[in-house]
Amino acid sequence: KLGYKPDIATNGKEAVQAVQQKNNYALILMDWQMPIMDGIEATLAIRGLDSQNAHSVPIVACTAHIMPEDRLTCLKAGMNDYLSKPVSLEALQTVTERWVPRARTNAA
Repeated sequence: KLGYKPDIATNGKEAVQAVQQKNNYALILMDWQMPIMDGIEATLAIRGLDSQNAHSVPIVACTAHIMPEDRLTCLKAGMNDYLSKPVSLEALQTVTERWVPRARTNAA
C-alpha cells in the first residue's frame, strides 16, 4: 500500500539468510517473536555479518512488547527504531519515511 516491494522471511534464520544473499535492503522490519531464531538474535546476527549493508541497514522492531525496557533491549541488539503492535498503516509510513526517504526510494 505504501509503494514498497517487501521480501518476507518466516523466521529469524531466513531473515539473516536473506540479508546475506541480497545484501542491499533499504529497511528491515524485524518481528521480535519468530520461530527458530527470534528478532533479537536475528538482529545480532545481521549486525555481525561482514558487509557494509548489514551494519548500516536500518532495522525496526515490530513487537507487542511495549515496556520501556523492551524498547531498550531492541536498541541494544542493534535495532534503530521500534513499532509496537498492532502496527497501523500511518505508524508504518512514518517510520518507513524516517529511515527510507522518498528521494532515495525514487532513485532506486
